[in-house]
Amino acid sequence: QVQLMESGGGSVQAGGSLRLSCAVSGISGNSYSTNCMGWFRQAPGKEREWVASIGRYGHSYADSVKGRVTISQDNAKITLYLQMNSLKPEDTAMYYCAARSTGTCYIDMGRYNYWGQGTQVTVSS
Repeated sequence: QVQLMESGGGSVQAGGSLRLSCAVSGISGNSYSTNCMGWFRQAPGKEREWVASIGRYGHSYADSVKGRVTISQDNAKITLYLQMNSLKPEDTAMYYCAARSTGTCYIDMGRYNYWGQGTQVTVSS
């Protein structure tokens, strides 16, 4: 059974940093070439949007976070991370970890097979 569990969210002031974690279990292969992993976020009243992903062809970032955010996976491929720096109030959202059954990444949330429950990030000005 595939399970994704996010943690690390919280409340910070603008300019601060947070590192989100996603504990991954139940995915066979568990490597970039086998499973694309991504982060999405959803602010109140808005649609869920892609933030970053890592897979067979490397990592990619949304323009809104590029240069401030880094996606990574630990050597044992058990935990996915999202390091967020220089946070802005507009980064406030519920952040979700997601995984695909293949290594190719997409920005379309409908392409992702597995989802975590989310972790809340709140950035105050």
